[in-house]
Amino acid sequence: MSKKSKIIELFLTVGIVVGLGACNNEVATDEVSPANAEEISAEGGEGGEGEEYSEGEQANADFKDKLAGEELLSALQQGGHVIYFRHAQTERDYADQVKADVNNCSTQRVLSEIGWQQAKTIGEAFQGKEIPVGKVISSEYCRAWQTADLAFGQYEKNSDLNFLPFEDYTDEQVAQMKENVTPLLIEQPESGENTVIVGHDDIFESATGIYPDPQGMAYVLKPDGSGNFELIANMLPDEWSKL
Repeated sequence: MSKKSKIIELFLTVGIVVGLGACNNEVATDEVSPANAEEISAEGGEGGEGEEYSEGEQANADFKDKLAGEELLSALQQGGHVIYFRHAQTERDYADQVKADVNNCSTQRVLSEIGWQQAKTIGEAFQGKEIPVGKVISSEYCRAWQTADLAFGQYEKNSDLNFLPFEDYTDEQVAQMKENVTPLLIEQPESGENTVIVGHDDIFESATGIYPDPQGMAYVLKPDGSGNFELIANMLPDEWSKL
């Protein structure tokens, strides 16, 4: 997507947010105007004019579902999957992990009105499609556990899903994040259930090589019981209700 297109998309998003109005006084919002739209678009990073996808972004763009539609729904209804969500949409997209206090939402990026609705839409679809959910595991960041809570009404926080407190990661730090998150991805759910994980982009990329984009993107994994997993499908927030 061109930089100009991203800015146009941002203006449309702002219009939707204004139309929706505030739905929860506990969530702080950042004012977005045409004057700072280009700055925010630049903070999003990928896909601007003259820029190429990173390897992780390209892997996300190239991913092909192994199951879709009714076949995917049937598999999920039988359980046995790990569903990794990147948290729902936030007001702005920037790296906050260096200074963020996970115990203080005001120091972090927060869910936008659209993000709140995305999470609720996901939860409604899981209920309506009778997709069984067992454990729901979230990072300690507010945007992650709020996504989990809005969608599934439960969550347990796990610091292994947190960012390391650096903006640019060394190979060793990426390896550390992979070591942290992999046990959660390979653990088989209880019989007849699916495990839901709500985390972040770089955490998932460290273990799979795939940068999940946009926010709210989910990947369905199938642990094999031998310490590995298979990537089955990816899903946007509004696609769950269409299964």
